[in-house]
Amino acid sequence: MSRDIHADVIVVGSGSAGAVVAGRLAAETDAQVLLIEAGGRGRNPLFRVPLMTGILLRGRYANWYYHTEPEPGLDRRRLFWPRGKVLGGSSSINGMVWTRGLPSDYDGWAQRGLPGWGWDDVQARFLRIEGHQKLSDFPDINPLSQAFLDAGVQAGHPRTTDFNGPSPEGMGRYDFTIAGGRRLSAASAWLAPHRDRPNLRILTGAHALRVLVEGGRAVGLELAQGSARITARAASEVVLSCGTVNTPQLLMLSGIGPADHLNDHGIAVCHDLPGVGQGVQDHLLVRVEHDCTRPVTLHNLLRADRAALALGQAMLFGTGPAARFPLEAGAFLRSDPALDTPDLQAHFLPGRSTAAVRVPFRKATAQQGHGFFANIYQMRPESRGQIRLQSDDPKVPPAITGGYLTAPRDIAVLRAGVRRLREIFAQSAFDNWRGPEIRPSAGVQSDADLDTWIRANAESVFHPVGSCRMGNDALAVTDAALKVHGIDGLRIADASVMPTLTSNNTQAPTSMIGMHAADLVIAALDADTRKGVA
Repeated sequence: MSRDIHADVIVVGSGSAGAVVAGRLAAETDAQVLLIEAGGRGRNPLFRVPLMTGILLRGRYANWYYHTEPEPGLDRRRLFWPRGKVLGGSSSINGMVWTRGLPSDYDGWAQRGLPGWGWDDVQARFLRIEGHQKLSDFPDINPLSQAFLDAGVQAGHPRTTDFNGPSPEGMGRYDFTIAGGRRLSAASAWLAPHRDRPNLRILTGAHALRVLVEGGRAVGLELAQGSARITARAASEVVLSCGTVNTPQLLMLSGIGPADHLNDHGIAVCHDLPGVGQGVQDHLLVRVEHDCTRPVTLHNLLRADRAALALGQAMLFGTGPAARFPLEAGAFLRSDPALDTPDLQAHFLPGRSTAAVRVPFRKATAQQGHGFFANIYQMRPESRGQIRLQSDDPKVPPAITGGYLTAPRDIAVLRAGVRRLREIFAQSAFDNWRGPEIRPSAGVQSDADLDTWIRANAESVFHPVGSCRMGNDALAVTDAALKVHGIDGLRIADASVMPTLTSNNTQAPTSMIGMHAADLVIAALDADTRKGVA
């Protein structure tokens, strides 16, 4: 069975950027907007419970559940890469942290010849988003999280009250996309208010197979929805917001990408664009973890009866311990005091990294006891990876290579990160809580031992960007207006366009890209209208 659908603008992907684009176009223009989402609508109330993040991220439900290829820099381990497959995309399953990044991140983009992307430009967009999409922190804090902040100050780091200010360096507390004790995904913030508008159509469970290009212009997409085949036609533009993994895959399946690679898979070349899938960057974390000598951690909450009660309270009333996310305290630090800006980011959690729900009245295992840890990662890695096709079948996942630790400097920065955390945990603020170090363990001290441990244990932070980056060079995929080089009527609005990885969690920058993309499409629609009147 096949059918045709017509719209003015088609947006593919409903994540942190795509939802902003589709929602704003529906609300601010008369254009007919078609939003395509491969996943479901996410009506399960568990999506709204902040403490369910770990289960959503690690589970297969509403998740593309990707893994990298064996990584040479990480003892050939395959790293887990969750990506949201549901309305709201990864904003429906992520850790909800909202950080803007450093001014130097965006000024660096502008200095690459990308007008409209400097700090002054993007700051205005962040403020517009934050005026619409409320953020939360929490008035109280776990005593261990407070100890982390105090210990950081004792170790010589400044205390900041605003990680989203122009100078976020030091110890502080994160903002979250949580409102009223419930996750505020991009779908909740940008689509739900407009779902009854007659000019917005949302098609879920629809897998984009390829972009249709005629005469050098994107005119629509071929979709699969169950057994049905759908041809969706766009009168004005197609906007790809499929993310760092799926956007380059869709382009290459459509014949837009490196010609040699497309030929290898028997795909007719529509446009030779060698940078598609190249330049992938991601944050890579390591963890320092301790036993805790006092019962103040999340361990108490994870007894099954208590967890069920907290879950019900959060679902029904948006209150209680499950209505918040415990990564409240963190830090932006320098691996080297001589650096101009921080290059390390940390997240502290008052619990064990191996914690799990347990049966009441049964003694906890060693992995389920009281503990605390902090993750730390290099914010601007030099290593690069790529996204390549494994097959011309759209249902076959692409081959993901993170390229982690292939640049020699990166492991040195992570090593310094471990030592910064150890310095913090050694301060007197932790004297009442600190048990033995579990990870890496007290015996792992030398550079060589730390490097070996890092390669065996480092994990992705799930912040991949850059596979279809903006720019003006031979490997750039879009221009500063997010238009794909060489193809009319086709833009990209997601984290894949970032020229460099920002110094923060990537949810906020991705939403900001969506905000700017919406401005650009609205301006183009207005220009088309004026031409029609003239």
